[in-house]
Amino acid sequence: MAAPAPTSRSRWIQEWDPEDEAFWNATGEKVARRNLVFSVLSEHIGFSIWTMWSVLVLFMGPEYGLTPADKFLLTSVVTLVGAVVRVPYTFAVALFGGRNWTVVSASLLLVPTVAAFAVMEPGTSFGTFLLVGLLAGIGGGNFASSMTNINAFFPLRRKGWALGLNAGGGNIGVPAVQLVALAIIGAGGGPRVLLGIYIPLIVVAAVLAALFMDNLATVRNDTGAAADAAKDPHTWIMSFLYVGTFGSFIGYAFAFGQVLQVQFGRTPLEAAYLTFIGPLLGSLVRPVGGRLADRYGGARITLWNYVGMAAATVLLVVAGVGGSLPVFVTVFVVLFALSGLGNGSTYKMIPGIFQARALAEGLTGEQAVARGRRLSGAAMGLIGAVGALGGVGINLAFRQSFLTSGSGTGAFVAFLVFYGLCFAVTWAVYLRGPAAQGRAATATGTEPQLSYAEV
Repeated sequence: MAAPAPTSRSRWIQEWDPEDEAFWNATGEKVARRNLVFSVLSEHIGFSIWTMWSVLVLFMGPEYGLTPADKFLLTSVVTLVGAVVRVPYTFAVALFGGRNWTVVSASLLLVPTVAAFAVMEPGTSFGTFLLVGLLAGIGGGNFASSMTNINAFFPLRRKGWALGLNAGGGNIGVPAVQLVALAIIGAGGGPRVLLGIYIPLIVVAAVLAALFMDNLATVRNDTGAAADAAKDPHTWIMSFLYVGTFGSFIGYAFAFGQVLQVQFGRTPLEAAYLTFIGPLLGSLVRPVGGRLADRYGGARITLWNYVGMAAATVLLVVAGVGGSLPVFVTVFVVLFALSGLGNGSTYKMIPGIFQARALAEGLTGEQAVARGRRLSGAAMGLIGAVGALGGVGINLAFRQSFLTSGSGTGAFVAFLVFYGLCFAVTWAVYLRGPAAQGRAATATGTEPQLSYAEV
């Protein structure tokens, strides 16, 4: 079976069956990989614009009149909008097509970038900065539409790798903008130089998406999938777990530089030298997390990943109390890497869970595959949105911790408790033995749960 060639006018592919190995080997893989490359590029720029305020606040010295609490509130607002817009961005793929929406969503990044360029100077009111920060939040939505789109292109056996690579390439937008900012600060440049660099890059990403990406007719106009996904409890369970992984990644990415400045007295340049390392490693290992989940099961990797995150958080508390900057930075980088690894493993779990539920409902063959793909694609947007709210919680927790005690120790203790809860939920829902589940079900008179250890 060969893939129908997309039309030059609208680039719509009418039939798409990546689970058919003959189709996949003949033409499907080539088309999917091409769409993945340009999806990564657009999402990468989106992440850079979304998290740009994590470095813009480093430029904003005393002459801007903002307190550390103001800056944490500003980054919280940016993170919040990025989380909320992920829901409509997920629906947009079904309404407009993956390629078409990638072009639109990339072009929309010009709005917050040009707005920030216009207002970024001393004397601008805090309210104005908050408003422009709200606009920057749309960059966070690109992740949801990109992941939903790419999920439909790849077969289940390759989703962990593909989704990990797509998300990891996008996540690298965080350290990328921090590295560019480091170079600009080191050269004595200002925030408008940073913004000016990204304006033409946005245009390039939109043009390339228009030229080389495709729409899949098989996912068009299926907005009801989101409602069905929202009714499934596993959507919200996975949302909770994703708060612990991606929420940590994006929250720490926004807050790391400010923590170094406020708690350890680093200058903007000194902070910039350190802040990019953690997000870079966290982005690079995300595909590794997906690959490990493909091989060993996402639930198992996720479970032990939370153990590592909890251990790292304990060490951060010790380093913070002892005032050891080298230990603090080293462990924080490890925590970033673990959050990235968990991002990959949790997202691999999503299609596996819905595929398993389709099979348990008696569906077989292409029907089961289609149902699993339909619900997992819709669930990813909701899960991504809720997960990103973890970044809001992290920034607000740091803000309150610094206001109360002048350090981030209280916030880290709260994060430690949360990672413990994530570990417990992962084990209880996805890794308890089927026999134990059956005994519990018999005692309570309910149906036994499925085993999701391999998802």
